[in-house]
Amino acid sequence: MAGRAPCGPGPPLFFMGPSFKTVGSFSRGSAEPQNSGLELEFAQFSDPGRVRGHNEDYLGYASPETPAQARSHGWLFAVADGVGGHDHGEVASRMAIETVIEGFQGAVAGEPHSSLLQRVIQAANIQVYETGRGASPGGVAMATTIVACALRFDRAAIAHVGDSRCYLVRRGQATLLTRDHTVVNDQVRLGVLSAKEAAESERRHLLSRSLGNALFVGVETSDHQIFAGDVLLLCSDGLHGPIANQEIAEMVTGSRDLSAAAAQLGALANERDGSDNISVQLIRVRDVERVGMYRGRPYKLR
Repeated sequence: MAGRAPCGPGPPLFFMGPSFKTVGSFSRGSAEPQNSGLELEFAQFSDPGRVRGHNEDYLGYASPETPAQARSHGWLFAVADGVGGHDHGEVASRMAIETVIEGFQGAVAGEPHSSLLQRVIQAANIQVYETGRGASPGGVAMATTIVACALRFDRAAIAHVGDSRCYLVRRGQATLLTRDHTVVNDQVRLGVLSAKEAAESERRHLLSRSLGNALFVGVETSDHQIFAGDVLLLCSDGLHGPIANQEIAEMVTGSRDLSAAAAQLGALANERDGSDNISVQLIRVRDVERVGMYRGRPYKLR
């Protein structure tokens, strides 16, 4: 990222992230334990870009192995983008993802995803912060953004810190589900800057929040109903910076193969810019089970 400033045993879950030296790492998979109530397919892609010699982005996911795990814990996807200009951005991003997945894995069965994501991302923030402070006698500055999406039944919970994003692609339209935690975006919300002034500002990439800068961080969360056919897209700013929302929607909707769509998005971001690391996860919802909640327990809706 250029120009940046400043539990107990759980179910077995699968984790994967890109090698820091891999150029164009890619993976795909499906997540559909029989009778799980939610069926998904997913793909992910990460590339250092055209300028940087290493990749400070890191991707991870947790996938249940049984229908019981799908109902008790669900699925988790996450992208972290190590903050450029700080020391060990690639260490911070990997540490954040691994801490979040470990916390998700060890969660109490049925814990609400929004509060769970708040808790595990706060834990990741403390881990990155304390690791940076203890890295040498004077400490080092380690920081990263993160965006995470947890899915269960017919709901998706989103949590993020920084400017890594999550989009919902539905019926040919891409809706941004996150809000960039940048200085200029905060100023737009306060009425200090216009949207045009923010877009032209040389400080538009300056973060107002990231993991690792302080002992506590504000984690923003939201909860959304999902439907069969929806696609959720998580990405670092190396992808969403050069590609408009509608282009994202068209490329995802126009491709039946998620792996091809992820590769095409990465290639377009490289073609138009390529000055930053590029990472994307695509999660397509194949089927959902509509549920209601009674005293914290889900029940099937007819």
